[in-house]
Amino acid sequence: MILISGMEAQICEMCVEKAQEIIDQELKRHGDGPDAAAKTGKSKYSGPARLIPPREIKAFLDDYIIGQDEAKKVLAVAVYNHYKRLEQLSKPGAGQDDVELEKSNVLFVGQTGTGKTLLAKTIAKLLHVPFAIVDATVFTEAGYVGEDVESILARLLQVCDYDVQAAERGIVYIDEIDKIARKQDNPSITRDVSGEGVQQAMLKMLEGAEVLVPPQGGRKHPEQKLLKVNTQNILFICGGAFDGIEKIVARRVNTQVIGYTKPQEVEIDRENLLQYISHQDIKHYGLIPELVGRLPVVVHLDPLDLDVLRQILTKPRNALLRQYRKLFELEGIDLEFKPEAIDFIAQKALEYKLGARGLRSLCEAILTDAMFDLPAAKKSSKRLVVDHAYAASKLERSRVGRLKAA
Repeated sequence: MILISGMEAQICEMCVEKAQEIIDQELKRHGDGPDAAAKTGKSKYSGPARLIPPREIKAFLDDYIIGQDEAKKVLAVAVYNHYKRLEQLSKPGAGQDDVELEKSNVLFVGQTGTGKTLLAKTIAKLLHVPFAIVDATVFTEAGYVGEDVESILARLLQVCDYDVQAAERGIVYIDEIDKIARKQDNPSITRDVSGEGVQQAMLKMLEGAEVLVPPQGGRKHPEQKLLKVNTQNILFICGGAFDGIEKIVARRVNTQVIGYTKPQEVEIDRENLLQYISHQDIKHYGLIPELVGRLPVVVHLDPLDLDVLRQILTKPRNALLRQYRKLFELEGIDLEFKPEAIDFIAQKALEYKLGARGLRSLCEAILTDAMFDLPAAKKSSKRLVVDHAYAASKLERSRVGRLKAA
């Protein structure tokens, strides 16, 4: 037993824990506990959402993301329509007419490093509704080790301080949705714990249902009070790389025909087959038809070419080279990148086929020695100019430089 000494008395650790429980209960009763927002409605998202036109949303995304105009338009329209639905529901007499606005969940398909997660993170800065980003890879079917699907809504509740009304007007981005694809196109006779089982558990949530959510996790705190969340007005945006789906699209658009056939009226762009993607291809990849039907809007993200990679390094508001200049500036070092060095980095990133994430790997490999040595150097030498020769020599000696182009 541990005794904690005071001025005139002592208290054991069991009494301390009991006293803490009593204090928590009193705070909850007076509306000051962890679920106080759920009782009082006092959260920063409790007010009405600000209606932002799609053009303004896209212009905001343009400051941070290069290219992907089609994806940004679809995302801007989906978010704007979500705002309109919220505004319409908040008006007196809403729902009395015959027309009820339905939500349109969105699915992003694109190669790794093309900006799917960045789109979600960037638009979260703009929104005045609760916005949560979750990873589908951690979910398992209920009853197995891992997180239940209901933890998606628990994450949304945490964002808005457990204000249920605010959470019911929120937006959720589910990343890596392709990782829960079932292993075969045919229905499985055995349990697919982290694949088809998760998809089936997500069906009612995506369409709209009242879900009982354990705020602190169901398995760790089984005694907690469940919160009822209606997902009818929660917009779900999903994203995934769907690696290998180009082969499914190629078979469907008939790009590899042997023998005599009728010539195609429209020329197929074989370098970017994702632009022809359809719900049928998503179903063949491994998402069950019921889930595909609840994601009516499917949009692709274009693969990054040399010019786009070059712009990503320099043009966005939080461009990669601006970040490194800021890092060096904090040490009193003036960092300058020559145009030929920028071209060299973009070309190498294109060869490795890692998308925009490959740019950071290359920059780290080139600047690691400088970031190690220059902070302790003399004031007179605190300037670094990165040209083609410097970048090539540093990259050649790094582990990244030993990678073979894919």
